[in-house]
This record gives sequence, C-alpha cells and structure tokens, in this order.
Amino acid sequence: MRRNNRGHAEEFTHRPEATVASVRPALPVPQHVAVILDGNRRWADLHGVPVAEAYRLGATRVRELMVACDDARIPFATVWALSRDNLRRGAPSVRAITRAVTTELVAMADMRRWRIRPMGTLTDLPDDTERILREIARATADCSGAVLNVAVAYNGRRDIAAAASALLSDSTHRLAQLDLAQLEHQLAQRLCTAGQPDIDLLIRTSGEQRLSDFMLWQAANAELYFTETLWPDFDAEHFELALRCYGQRLRRYGE
Repeated sequence: MRRNNRGHAEEFTHRPEATVASVRPALPVPQHVAVILDGNRRWADLHGVPVAEAYRLGATRVRELMVACDDARIPFATVWALSRDNLRRGAPSVRAITRAVTTELVAMADMRRWRIRPMGTLTDLPDDTERILREIARATADCSGAVLNVAVAYNGRRDIAAAASALLSDSTHRLAQLDLAQLEHQLAQRLCTAGQPDIDLLIRTSGEQRLSDFMLWQAANAELYFTETLWPDFDAEHFELALRCYGQRLRRYGE
C-alpha cells in the first residue's frame, strides 16, 4: 500500500518491491495507452502556485510518459490535454493550456524521437495553436519512434459523428449493401485514430472515475485505471504501477 499526494491509500495486488523490468517478461504490455490528464488546477491550488505553472509541469510529464512507454515498448500513446468542453473555461485558461502544450511538444519534436499527431477540432484553438501543432505533426511524421496522439479540443462523440459524416459523403461505398461488420470497419477507418490499435489501457488521474466523452469508440474494450494522483505528480513510478495492474488483469473479451 502506498500514499498518494492527497494522503489517501492506494492498494495493489502486486508486491511493492517488484519493478516493471522484473514483471514485463511475464505480464502482457498494452499496445496503446491513453491518459486523461486531470487535476492540474487542483494541483495549483494545493501548492499555491499559478495554474499556468501546473500546466507547464503537467506538459513535461507527457515527455516522461513517452520515455516510459519506450522503456516498456508501447508503440502508441494518447493524451487528452484539452476537451471541447474545456474551451468554455475562458480565454486566459485555454491559452495557458495550449501554450504549455505547444511549448513542450516543440521541444519533444526537436528530439526527433516520436511521431506526434494532434487530433481534435484544431480550428477552435486560440491564436496560432493550430499552425504550431500542424507544423509539429509534419516535422515528426518521418520519425521512427512511438506515436503520440495529443487530443486537444477533442470529444469522443464528435469524433464518431465526424467519421459517420465522412462515410456518408463517400460515394465509393453503397452503405445499404454493407453488413454491420463492414460498416464498423469503414467507420473506424475515418476516426482520428484510423490505422491504430484500439486503446488497451486508459488511465485517468485526479480521482475522477468517468470517461467524460473521451475516445468512446477506441476505448470500448479498454482496461480502466483510476488514480487519485494529480497529473503534475504522475511520474514514471505511478505509470509503472498502472502497467503492473494492467498486466495482472485477465482480458476475456466476452469469452
């Protein structure tokens, strides 16, 4: 048992002294990890610092997450930095988030280590955020490392609706002649994660236990992992615990 940043106990079924390196050979590793980056504002309140500082630290945690994914040989990761609903927080808050995200992603892109793919309604973002994100995507498109999806101004229902609209407007398919399995396949090929595996492990920080309209299609069979640790405090050790928990679960897929 360990204590999180709120002083609450978190229990796990593994031995505390075990390390990821010691359990990876025996336990399965997810191919696609997604993280809802929650708790930045609460962290700022807790530490008495401006919320922009929490977002800055939270952004650096994304790089740490990707290094940990490389160590675990996880080829796909998705982080949810900003939902479309978050855009209602007001311009100063949204700018603080996008500024922290773009600053860190530019630094990550310069490392030439990961393929960074922004997703969401980028045209709704303030200032020149869309341009910066698209430049990052182009600059890292030929990188050979893991894929990092960065969801900004993203919501799951809109992702599905946009995919359905694209399918309906595609004259090459006679939808009435497709069976349900074919329709599902065609729809999945038009989601923002087209060509990627579905999410195996979805992590949400800060103690909230809901999806909040995140990757509804892609997370249909995901293992859910909730921790009360606030995102700016979520380090490699916390990620290791999530991987151990995932590795000990039996995924039946209805069987």
